[in-house]
Amino acid sequence: GKKLGYTFNNRNFHNVSLGQGQEVVAEQALDLAAKEGHWVILQNIHLVAKWLSSLEKKLEQHSEGSHKDFRVFISAEPAPSPDSHIIPQGILENSIKITNEAPTGMHANLHKALDNFNQDTLEMCTRENEFKSILFALCYFHALVAERRKFGPQGWNRSYPFNTGDLTISVNVLYNYLEASSKVPYDDLRYLFGEIMYGGHITDDWDRRLCKTYLEEFIKPEMLEGELLLAPGFPLPGNMDYNGYHQYIDDALPPESPYLYGLHPNAEIGFLTQTSEKLFRIVLELQPRDTNMGEGGVVTREETLKALLEEMLEKLMDEFNIAELMAKVEDRTPYVVVAFQECERMNILTGEIKRSLKELDLGLKGELTMTSDMENLQNALFLDTVPESWIKRAYPSTASLGTWFADLLTRIKELEAWTGDFSLPSAVWLAGFFNPQSFLTAIMQSTARKNEWPLDKMTLQCDVTKKNREDFASPPREGAYVHGLFMEGARWDAQTGIITDSRLKELTPAMPVIFIKAIPADKQDIRNMYPCPVYKTRQRGPTYVWTFNLKTRENPSKWVLAGVALLLQI
Repeated sequence: GKKLGYTFNNRNFHNVSLGQGQEVVAEQALDLAAKEGHWVILQNIHLVAKWLSSLEKKLEQHSEGSHKDFRVFISAEPAPSPDSHIIPQGILENSIKITNEAPTGMHANLHKALDNFNQDTLEMCTRENEFKSILFALCYFHALVAERRKFGPQGWNRSYPFNTGDLTISVNVLYNYLEASSKVPYDDLRYLFGEIMYGGHITDDWDRRLCKTYLEEFIKPEMLEGELLLAPGFPLPGNMDYNGYHQYIDDALPPESPYLYGLHPNAEIGFLTQTSEKLFRIVLELQPRDTNMGEGGVVTREETLKALLEEMLEKLMDEFNIAELMAKVEDRTPYVVVAFQECERMNILTGEIKRSLKELDLGLKGELTMTSDMENLQNALFLDTVPESWIKRAYPSTASLGTWFADLLTRIKELEAWTGDFSLPSAVWLAGFFNPQSFLTAIMQSTARKNEWPLDKMTLQCDVTKKNREDFASPPREGAYVHGLFMEGARWDAQTGIITDSRLKELTPAMPVIFIKAIPADKQDIRNMYPCPVYKTRQRGPTYVWTFNLKTRENPSKWVLAGVALLLQI
């Protein structure tokens, strides 16, 4: 390359790291540099959002009449979301932009993780074998936790900002611990990496369990005996030099697939389907909203809306008369209390639906002025999405409006049947509740009352039956039969009564009816069990309901890595 003939002494090179009130220093540096033909480097401008318009003006002012060698270099971290894009357009338009794209796939990520080190790093520890093995395992772990995010909630419940610092600090900790102790302190290392270095970012208990499980699989005494697999078909390499490790990744790492993460290939189908659905929804929302498409008798948007309004209002029943229902009941059992709570919540929701639809109807007839709320409702109905004011009063759901409304009517029917005589249905539809936790708690409360057991010493036992809801004519003497759950990440084998691998393309197979009863906590059998989280929707995370222990012949860690969960709706 051509030499620029620059001498980099401090005189003609100004490096300003922004934040902590460095804006004034930056402005002085820019003024001086523009006059003298120096270079200015402004780092981390994302930290000084308010100052950016002044910077834009300053650069504009110096764009004419300044020294021909004057240059400005600006760096900023990527914004976490589009609404955090704060760099003024003027600066962006007048600059040459260079971005550092994060690599995708395990192959690129593993190379990139290893790139943080060199041959000197590999030679710095006196316990070379142990140090290199754990360092390579950490690189794989680092690449894996970052890249697992692409699988959505089945990958991680929430998204975390894992970064290179987590890896380099972990390797420093590893070095210090190995130098200081005579045998490898596996437990301490796993704790430091999983609970502090990486775990420090993690806010969800199930994600913490996942992180811990990976480390238990990767960092253990067997790693030095040459029989540890980081993924199916990818053994932990033996002692090599730095370039040897890079070469090993190229030669030995299997092609990109969910198997590299301990996930089933279905995880990829689910994630790709959701991505494409999102894309189609955005395209739909970008369509022009022309109301008078009267050409050739095409139904106008207004007519479509009116038909939908009438249909919905017609199908919604009257609200539950709670006073009347209460008068029917002598004994307010825990189940009856849950039924009342559900009726109250349902009344609030259906009340809002009726109110907003009637209001919009009057707006469309021209009897009321259209407000922004009515506009939003109209758009939601037209785009087949659930309106905001209904979502606020409802339960988590990922369904489109048509499916959501049909589901709402089914929920109302279930409640009507239950409050007809307040006897527990033979099989309870757990997903039909606003608050499924309250029903599960009621199972424990009623058993505790009957047997005079203390509530805090109890737990729920889940026996998966071999039958479907139609096969049950009456509820059990104690506890409840629940139906309508689905498994994601694996499937239930009804014949052998254990969790087993999914079939390809069956993303969320239905579970048989589950018999749930309360037992004293010290009586529960936890051997060969996978503690399986139950969520309301595929978004997981905050929709967590309960944990059901499910039987497994394989190591439960397999199901943890596969992101296996039960879902109340799909």
